[in-house]
Amino acid sequence: MARAKTISGPCQAWPEESTFIREVLDRIGEKWTVLIISTLGSGPLRYSDLQASIPGISQRMLTVTLKALERDGLVTRTAYAEVPPRVEYALTTLGRSLLEAVMTLAGWAASHHEDVAASRRAHELTGVGREKTAADRSPHSSDPSAALG
Repeated sequence: MARAKTISGPCQAWPEESTFIREVLDRIGEKWTVLIISTLGSGPLRYSDLQASIPGISQRMLTVTLKALERDGLVTRTAYAEVPPRVEYALTTLGRSLLEAVMTLAGWAASHHEDVAASRRAHELTGVGREKTAADRSPHSSDPSAALG
């Protein structure tokens, strides 16, 4: 006899057609979104200052993410008629309503990155559901003692 499925989690409260909710979660959970929202939490920034504040983000990814955040109503883009031209990005009211959750997520990542790194290292040794052999640990050697080093 088949066991009845146990269904739980936040999806239970969502409408049957919840594709758009998943799209919103994809947007707000994306790493560059989290970093942009949290960075703009302290106030409006020019494009170059925003890029300098987020290590590793490329010009293309910053542009693409900012456009998506603007489209979704989380960020505003204000262009000033000055020489040289100046453009600033700021959180909207909707974007500010997300700030606490994003800062909590970023804080968790900062607090637990070493734990995650340790788990990854352990996983490299054991894999999923099994213990790796010494030969598995060293793809370049058939000598198990070399892998244990």
